[in-house]
Amino acid sequence: MAAGGIVLRGKVKPRFAVVRLRREKAWVLPKGKLYPREHPRDAAKREVLEETGHDVSVHDFLGSVSYVVEGKLKIVQFWLMRANGAPVHELNDDVKAVKWLPLRQAIDTLTRPHEKVFLTHVGPIALGAVKKPRRLKSRRPGGIAGKRRGQGLAPVEHVIAFDYEKTRPNVVKALSHWVGRATHQAARKAG
Repeated sequence: MAAGGIVLRGKVKPRFAVVRLRREKAWVLPKGKLYPREHPRDAAKREVLEETGHDVSVHDFLGSVSYVVEGKLKIVQFWLMRANGAPVHELNDDVKAVKWLPLRQAIDTLTRPHEKVFLTHVGPIALGAVKKPRRLKSRRPGGIAGKRRGQGLAPVEHVIAFDYEKTRPNVVKALSHWVGRATHQAARKAG
């Protein structure tokens, strides 16, 4: 299990963070593995700080993506994040550079097809959340401001990326079980 962020900077023309890995020379979304017993949201914030150098505020869950690496299924959960100010941390040794790009350019820059597909789906949701003010004026006496009920983002539940030539049947079976359980749990919560 891994976690990461769809990280935006700026308000008028928000830019997305993409990081260049030193060894693979690939442009990817900032993410990484969880420590034992670490909550995915906490891991996502830690990994983004290590890979972008920016302290971030973590917002809504945007969805997850799964793909196979060397015959093993990898699942990554992503949260919407906002970069706060200038970098406060040096980049992790695994990261060579960070770019802040408009959505279309960020998608085009990403090296991995499953990340391109994922950002294509969640990027517009993230932009909508950033451009839309989260606090609304109350019409109640006393002027108490707050979020309207039910105004959280609707996450892209799950994006699955397969290279069918390299994917073993048992991995496909395991993934279908996982997706089935996740769908069943979401249906129970909704109903």
